[in-house]
Amino acid sequence: MYSISTERFIFMDAVHLYHGSKSGLIGEIKPVSREYCDFGKGFYMGTEKEQALTLICSFPEARLYTVSVDLLGLQTLTLDADIDWALLIAYHRRKMEQVKGSTIYKKYSMMLNNYDIIIGYIANDRMFTVLDRFFAGEITDVALINSLAALKLGKQYVALTDTACNKISILDERKLTENERVILRDDSEIQRQTGIRLADEICIKHRRDGLFFDEIISGGC
Repeated sequence: MYSISTERFIFMDAVHLYHGSKSGLIGEIKPVSREYCDFGKGFYMGTEKEQALTLICSFPEARLYTVSVDLLGLQTLTLDADIDWALLIAYHRRKMEQVKGSTIYKKYSMMLNNYDIIIGYIANDRMFTVLDRFFAGEITDVALINSLAALKLGKQYVALTDTACNKISILDERKLTENERVILRDDSEIQRQTGIRLADEICIKHRRDGLFFDEIISGGC
């Protein structure tokens, strides 16, 4: 039996990751998540077990999967935790519709074309609030990027194509107990509040530095 570890392993061209499912996977793995996820429709996997667990801890039929992805032969794009990462998420979350048709809009609409796997940081509970504040024009890009660095986010691998999904193998499946889900919910809320406080301090420090979201996307027309 494969034992789940908190570490991320890479052997040759394969990487072992975690996927959380609200009710369990049925049938073949497909790139069919919600359209408005960070990088669009895909099959989402993370480097951190705890991140996958916090996404599913409110669901009684939740399952945690450990998977292996064979990256050999796949077209892969790795994103840094920078403004491109944030604006790509903005595009997929429909935050750039006011400049639809512009140069900057087209840039992010085509950025993932021809890629099988996207590797980028996770906009988890700690980061979600900060991103929304950036999109709402409350904080600048400098405050956002400094928050990214401080929060030390895990990474997510997103299989965007059937070709990529066909190279994913399930190594282990485990259903969460009720006690585990309660502990995870409590821990997730503590982590979220800690992250928000840290991000608030950074945003105050950099509130006059950089550009706001509307200035960036309107300037890229």
